[in-house]
Amino acid sequence: MWHRKIEDVMTRDVATVGSGTGFDDIVASLDARRISALPVVDDEHRVLGIVSEADLLPARVEPAEDEHLLSGLRWRTPGHTRGEGHTARDLMTSPVVTVEPASSTLRGARLMDRHHVKRLPVVDTSGHLVGIVGRCDLLRTFLRPDTEIRTEIEHDVLGTTLWLEPGTIEVDVRDAVVRLSGRVDNRSFIDIVLRLCRAVDGVESVSHILAWDFDDSHIRPGPAHFTRRPPGR
Repeated sequence: MWHRKIEDVMTRDVATVGSGTGFDDIVASLDARRISALPVVDDEHRVLGIVSEADLLPARVEPAEDEHLLSGLRWRTPGHTRGEGHTARDLMTSPVVTVEPASSTLRGARLMDRHHVKRLPVVDTSGHLVGIVGRCDLLRTFLRPDTEIRTEIEHDVLGTTLWLEPGTIEVDVRDAVVRLSGRVDNRSFIDIVLRLCRAVDGVESVSHILAWDFDDSHIRPGPAHFTRRPPGR
């Protein structure tokens, strides 16, 4: 519920290549931007695939003709490279796993883990590239300053969502560990507070010394009963 969105952490200035971009130009773009992969887009900036260093490497090696080479591979000599004449269309990985900017960072992390990829092109509902997000971008969401975590809990969780008056619950955050103190009306309300606080990005754990006025833990919720008011009343 409180996880930040992909659009909050993604890189918007994305270097891209067209499907007809040659091997050497791809390598030059990777080197100039100090990156390891480039989205491949069409003329309307829709994502066709992604080309990475891992895709380029096989284009520079071939089975060794010398049986004494331990690696079984050798670098082709200049002037005789498989990379020559190859384009992004030939080298890219496609189809590519993408994510939408409104998706949560948690969804992005799950997509990366499920598909074993290091980065995700970010596309809008029409498939146009609007950014890219990498593992390090998502990891940073779990390394937030304590003051930022505290502000989100106080404003978004306790204030906006739970409608608590400021000062009802005191929030202390140290090294991503949240400690709550104060007093609430009902004991069952504490579980709700704890659950929402644990869902905030960057929170490692939550403890409390909250007191309550009424112990409603023995009350089991049941179906609501409504009586219809007689006409004219």
